[in-house]
Amino acid sequence: MQLEKRTISMMTTATLNQNILVFKTNISTKTEARKLQSVLNKKAILKWNVDLEDCDRVLRIVTTDFSSGEIISLARKKGVECVELE
Repeated sequence: MQLEKRTISMMTTATLNQNILVFKTNISTKTEARKLQSVLNKKAILKWNVDLEDCDRVLRIVTTDFSSGEIISLARKKGVECVELE
């Protein structure tokens, strides 16, 4: 995992047909963001990050397979509330 100034990012092997999903979350610390590692470190999720400086604590995900509903469900299982941004 690569830690940047107030932004947490995760990158895995790239594949084809990438979709970018963006969510507003209730994540406010790096520790809270790390709760998502076990569910977001999957082959179909190529990259993810949480912007802790943004007022919406934006979670951005690059995926080849997951829908926004699946991401919301995975996050809620870890105690993270998120709503898709358009």
